[in-house]
Amino acid sequence: MTIEQLKTDPFAAVRINEFRNLIAARFTFVMGLRMMSTTVGWWIYNLTNAPLAIGIVGLSEFVPAISFALYAGHVIDISEKRSMVLRGMSLYLTAAVILLFLSTSVSTSRLSNHMIAICIYAVIFCTGIVRSFTGPVFNVILANIVPKNILQNATTWNQGAFLSASVVGHATAGFLIAGFGNSGTLITICILMASSLIILFQLKPKPAANERGEKKTWDSVKEGLSFVFKTKELLGAISLDLFAVLFGGAVAMVPVYARDILNVGARGFGFLNGASDMGSIIIVIMLTFFPIRAKQGIKLLFAVAGFGTCIIIFGLSKVFWLSFGALMISGMLDGISVVTRGTIMQLKTPDNMRGRVMSVNSMFINSSNELGQFESGVAAKILGVVPSVVFGGCMTLLVVVTTWLKAPSLRKMEY
Repeated sequence: MTIEQLKTDPFAAVRINEFRNLIAARFTFVMGLRMMSTTVGWWIYNLTNAPLAIGIVGLSEFVPAISFALYAGHVIDISEKRSMVLRGMSLYLTAAVILLFLSTSVSTSRLSNHMIAICIYAVIFCTGIVRSFTGPVFNVILANIVPKNILQNATTWNQGAFLSASVVGHATAGFLIAGFGNSGTLITICILMASSLIILFQLKPKPAANERGEKKTWDSVKEGLSFVFKTKELLGAISLDLFAVLFGGAVAMVPVYARDILNVGARGFGFLNGASDMGSIIIVIMLTFFPIRAKQGIKLLFAVAGFGTCIIIFGLSKVFWLSFGALMISGMLDGISVVTRGTIMQLKTPDNMRGRVMSVNSMFINSSNELGQFESGVAAKILGVVPSVVFGGCMTLLVVVTTWLKAPSLRKMEY
């Protein structure tokens, strides 16, 4: 195929065998990870009956994830990537096994609900440390596998695997919790993570782009931060997503809506928890075949504004299907944001600092999910559940207006 044919071929990236292994492993891993987060949210709420407790789960992962993120980027750039991701996956599997043990009758008969909750928080804290290293390295490996001229296509497929795994993971967890309880769900999670580990063993080693010891750690970290802050389009996209997720994270309150407001139980909880990701995968499939060709910046801003509007509708709704629809459309709009931001990052970042830049992105974006979860819990405690979700949607709209006025380079951005 010619370069032009590759750019327009929707299957260009998946024709690469190693890329197929990578997204298969990521799909399996993310499915297990989403099932774990769904199970923990439901489990904690039933142990404590406190919306704030759900927020503390997010804080437990946010603190270590953001604390280690910059150092993790430096380590990724000077390390062999395949061994790093294999170690991280092994540690995630260990965490899932510990949670499984906590869910068994051996633990519940000997520990109080309060002590089990504390143990869960401790496990999630440890996974936050692991995630600061493991999350960015998946995206770094992607850029090592596919040529630059099809990075946009590879990024879209990568996000599609991530989002579809999220859909299946969230929804499946709800059904498994209803049918087999926490222990049965956690057994499935352990099997999925072990499967992902096996697939990842098929990847070839990915040596460091930087020579070990070439720069001091702090100098290396500062170089990565400086690059992000100097690349205005990248900084604008990251900041927009950061604050939108921080204030618009209605998913954190889905257990409360499912059980106490919409009265749909664990089965309805599974549907609601997967609705946003379901919308995202629909739009990612569309973008794979019909990518955004022009005016990506202004379309990104409109998508985030629509996301905030959907969160307001979800917050006010007391009808299950309206709530489900609002979350699904919010996921479609968020999918546009995710693909656009991911493409900017892959195209703008040089190979020798991908680890640091992806870690900065992880610190801003991925950790904002956990901080947003904590913010949602605190806001629900102070304002009440419904007002807190509506407030988050309104703040997301304010963030879009502010970005529109203060970041004209992002508004005019095209690639």
